[in-house]
Amino acid sequence: MTQEPHLAADMRFPDPDAAYRLIAQAHRDLTPDESAALNARLVLILANQIGDIGVLREALALARAAR
Repeated sequence: MTQEPHLAADMRFPDPDAAYRLIAQAHRDLTPDESAALNARLVLILANQIGDIGVLREALALARAAR
């Protein structure tokens, strides 16, 4: 029996604040539309890196629940 992968719940960045700053800096000087487009591209790039529909589904559910 194969166990389905799950979204990692532990902090994966050694410096999470640096990761946050990097994302925030990428949005600096962008219009709201440009920022939304950047987010959309980043989501698609990272979804491809995940490469597992089950993990992606779990991440999307978690993100929607956090609103």
